[in-house]
Amino acid sequence: MTKIHIFDPVLCCSTGVCGVQVDQALVTFAADVDWAIKNGAQIERMNLAQQPLAFAENATVKAFLERSGPEALPLILVAGEVALAGRYPTRTELARWAGIAKPLPPKIDVACCSDSGCC
Repeated sequence: MTKIHIFDPVLCCSTGVCGVQVDQALVTFAADVDWAIKNGAQIERMNLAQQPLAFAENATVKAFLERSGPEALPLILVAGEVALAGRYPTRTELARWAGIAKPLPPKIDVACCSDSGCC
């Protein structure tokens, strides 16, 4: 199976799903990564704040950072080649790269705001 490496910008923790104001895009992405791993994907995430050597030791990532800067992260490598930069992949993209058939949509916890149904 193809290995997917995700080079995250500086995050407060390994997933970015922490702190007082959690970015909902990171919540969705973390759920998608978890889903993909549970379905057999080989995904490794590196956080610039916690694993800077992983960025410096990978020639592709190092050249990307020198050219575009850390504000251009995240950078996603699939089988060692750049597949995506500047945004996180969707569940469908992760499934395609990992060879997982028929990705299911992410479960979203929607809070209802009235007795008649959700807003």
